[in-house]
Amino acid sequence: MVAEDVPGVVAIEAGLASAPHWTAQAYEAAIAPEGGVLRFALVAENEGDLVGFLVASLVEAEAELESVAVAESAQRQGVARMLLAALIAKLQEKDAEEVVLEVRASNHPALAFYERAGFSAVGRRRNYYREPVEDALILRMSIGERRR
Repeated sequence: MVAEDVPGVVAIEAGLASAPHWTAQAYEAAIAPEGGVLRFALVAENEGDLVGFLVASLVEAEAELESVAVAESAQRQGVARMLLAALIAKLQEKDAEEVVLEVRASNHPALAFYERAGFSAVGRRRNYYREPVEDALILRMSIGERRR
């Protein structure tokens, strides 16, 4: 993701009720090289059009998948799977051991996607989400042992 992608990223998430709704400034901060946390911000394009994005952070050996969304017109075409695979490859290069994320408990399509990808539920955050208030399920996936 580069600065020119941010308006498209914001447009994708605005069209999806279940997507995390960050400000353009939050995405710009995520791609800023001087940020204190190592972040990965990836985009997917189809014939030059932005169709999906992903943002994750890495602290020591644990990555957090912070935001992922695919434009409604590009859903169910493997875009999220490709973004996740690209992220995992980058994380393994950095010796990450696991990826964690939160997802709305009612977001059954996302839960099914993450389960197919190898994530499993490890906890619940009560009343984590707003508008509407809802629990988050905490999911985790091991991506390999750290190289020493």
